[in-house]
Amino acid sequence: MGSQTNIRLDEAVKAAAEERAKRRGLTLQGYVADLIEADVNQARAAFMGGAAAFLAGYTEAFEAEIGEDRYPGLPEGLTKSAPRDAA
Repeated sequence: MGSQTNIRLDEAVKAAAEERAKRRGLTLQGYVADLIEADVNQARAAFMGGAAAFLAGYTEAFEAEIGEDRYPGLPEGLTKSAPRDAA
């Protein structure tokens, strides 16, 4: 269950938001929650895309410096049974 948050809106903004929510079959609360969730997910996706591009650009340098040890610090033997995408 989510937590409750209160916000203050200008009357004109609130009326416009309520109208948009109504057209989408949502309550104002549901509409605002959807907007915030979409914004958070977009920011998360942009970050992950940037991180993936960074790692792809430096893969050779990382492998040259670090090698193939995907699980540093684990006892020998555990690395062989751990899934490759566990890190």
